[in-house]
Amino acid sequence: MPMPHRTQMQLIKRRLVGKEGVERIRELRQILTELPDYRNGPYADIRKWVSGEIEQSRVRSKVVHRDSIAVRREGPAQIALVGPPNAGKSSLLQALSNIQIKTADYPFTTLRPVAALTRLHGVLVQLVEIPGLIEGANDGRGGGRALLSVLRGADGIVYCHDVRAPVGELMTVLREVELAGISSPSVLAATKVDEASPDALERLRAAVPGIRAIGVSVLDDRSVEAFGDLVWGLTGLRTVWTRRPGSEETDPQPIRAGETVADVAAALHGELGAECRGAHVWGPSARFPGQRVGRDHELEDGDMVEILT
Repeated sequence: MPMPHRTQMQLIKRRLVGKEGVERIRELRQILTELPDYRNGPYADIRKWVSGEIEQSRVRSKVVHRDSIAVRREGPAQIALVGPPNAGKSSLLQALSNIQIKTADYPFTTLRPVAALTRLHGVLVQLVEIPGLIEGANDGRGGGRALLSVLRGADGIVYCHDVRAPVGELMTVLREVELAGISSPSVLAATKVDEASPDALERLRAAVPGIRAIGVSVLDDRSVEAFGDLVWGLTGLRTVWTRRPGSEETDPQPIRAGETVADVAAALHGELGAECRGAHVWGPSARFPGQRVGRDHELEDGDMVEILT
């Protein structure tokens, strides 16, 4: 008499954790030989699922077992979300960007990097979800070298970890990133805090004291908003608002520390950069509202600028 089908499915998923490529296909084939050969009912559905996973694993092995996977950059900054399998990365990306991503409560739902644009502080920022990194990623296991190459190009990293999961899974990811020589600005998103005990976040912070951690639940809009602010901080960007003289309409323009009126003018249009004589500025960098400044005036976050030609 076979065991209850739900229990069987849980055992199958447990057997597949951390397996990828040829190893995963071999395990799936072995599972298929062990299942009852029912043509109808729950066990027939399980056989169909396992067969589908074999086919997906074949495709995945061709896709990710390469030394690079190109992700076309969009926007002024790119932030990567990385973590163990099933750490809630897809749900976070979806919550911030409102794109529809296949999610499920088992590992390796995401097979390759997924990019999306989200507006933070008025500026479009690109987020890239990196599929779950596993031990041996630097040696190519699970397509690790290709995934690490994407991570290496990002301006910042958000490590994602299910706050209820063993911390060892997160340590594995941190170790693989360190072995790859990647040292981008980073934060830790402790996901699914709404399902965890009250002290779970503090225990995680104590286990990983070298990285700033924030608790986030996709069901809590305020925690998602706070997480978005933390992501914005990783970009190193600031926002100034530009408007034409005599107009009330403003547009956001990203800048980096130390950039000037001339830099903003050139970013808006090459000819405007050449013709710029200065600007009227309202905001933190101005001594008084509407101050007239020169081309070399350094702007600050939150300034409003009217370019003068």
